Amino acid sequence: MLLPGVYAPQDDTALLAEALREEAPGAGARVLDVGTGSGALALEAARRGAEVTAVDVSRRAVWTARLNAWLTRLPVRIRRGNLFAPVLGRTYDLILANPPYVPAPDAGRGPHGRSRAWDAGSDGRLLLDRICRDAPALLSPGGLLLIVQSALSGPDRTLELLRAAGLKAAVVRRRWIALGPVLRSREDWLRRRGLLAPAENREELVVIRAERPR
Repeated sequence: MLLPGVYAPQDDTALLAEALREEAPGAGARVLDVGTGSGALALEAARRGAEVTAVDVSRRAVWTARLNAWLTRLPVRIRRGNLFAPVLGRTYDLILANPPYVPAPDAGRGPHGRSRAWDAGSDGRLLLDRICRDAPALLSPGGLLLIVQSALSGPDRTLELLRAAGLKAAVVRRRWIALGPVLRSREDWLRRRGLLAPAENREELVVIRAERPR
C-alpha cells in the first residue's frame, strides 16, 4: 500500500534489502529503519523476528508504514521525526538508511513536495553527512549500519566519515541501473558538474556496511 507522495520501493530498496537478508538479524535484534518511506525494509526485518523501530519525517510516509504494518500484522514501532530525533538515547544492533541522495540544482531553495524523498543538496549529501555523524552513537557494540546511496553522492566521503567515527566500513553491494526520470531531467547539469561522464547513461548504486567494534 502506498499513499500519494510517498517514495515507492525501487532498485535502491531492493539492493539494501539484499544486504539486510545477508546480515540476517535474528529474533530480538534491535533494528532501526531511518527514512522508512513505505516501511518495506522495516517489514522485511520484522518478518525475521527483529524488534523494529521505523522513523520518517513525512506524515504520509508514517501513515503508509503504519497501514502496511497493520495489513501484514507485523509489529513495527513507527515514529514521525527528523532522522534520529525520535530515538535519541537508544541503541540498535542494526540501522538501515535509504536517505535522499540525489544531487539537485537550485539546492539553496531546499527540497520541497515529492522531491524531498530524493533531492539532497547540490552534492547529494544533505542527509548522508548527518547520518554518518549521528548514527555511530546509536549502534550497540558490534552493531551494524547499512546505507544505500548513489555513486553520484560520494561513497568515498561516506566511508571516510564512518571510519573517522571509529567504524569499520566498506562497500558490500554495487548495482548499475538505467537513469531514472529525475536524473534524466538534470543530465546536462550533472555532466557540467562532472558527476556524470559525457557518454554515461547509467547510475551506480552502492550499499555501505559499517560495523562498530565490540
